[in-house]
Amino acid sequence: MVTKPRSVSTIGDDDREKSLGQTAYDSILDRLIRREIPIGSVLQERRIAEMLAMSRTPVRDALNRLESEGFVTRLVGGILVVREFSTRELIETLHVRQILEMESVRLSTGRIPASTLDEIEGEIHELLATPGADAERDWAVDSRLHGTIAEYSGSAVLAKLINDLRLKTHMFNMNRVPERFEIGHREHCAIIEALRRGDAATASEGIRLHIENVKIGILEKLRLI
Repeated sequence: MVTKPRSVSTIGDDDREKSLGQTAYDSILDRLIRREIPIGSVLQERRIAEMLAMSRTPVRDALNRLESEGFVTRLVGGILVVREFSTRELIETLHVRQILEMESVRLSTGRIPASTLDEIEGEIHELLATPGADAERDWAVDSRLHGTIAEYSGSAVLAKLINDLRLKTHMFNMNRVPERFEIGHREHCAIIEALRRGDAATASEGIRLHIENVKIGILEKLRLI
């Protein structure tokens, strides 16, 4: 049996569908990260399609992808809800992040422009000097440092793995450990200083301790509940 080649118009339709699916995925994930769609919310395909002003097909593809990545879960009856990561999942994810980000720091040392490090450090100091800085801005500054280090590692695969794990970490309710706000950013500044000196060993140990302290803070908080 001879398979007929697809027409150019069909290929174009497929590409547009994939593009819409990616757009839907990015939009929904962004809303999850920003807590615009809270943990425990039911995700209805039709309502999300209306919200994004697109057909249900790309939304369905996006939701299936989010389910496969563990951001949402399917209950009895096929109902999709936004899930909160358990403490065990968070600790395991942070452990993997430690391993990957230590390597990322090692690879990126000496590659990140001093001007970029200065800009990020300036953003951190500005954030620390702002009373009642909101969580969204905190996340943005945090992401810029970790993302920049991953980007300059020179490994696109490593950078993507780190970004994906950071998103999952962020899905955990970090409001449980607000005391990490200032301490965490002070640790960031120490990492930046080591990177500025070209000290890969100190920077790598700094990122390990930074993530380890997040784990310890969460576990200590849970013991008090």
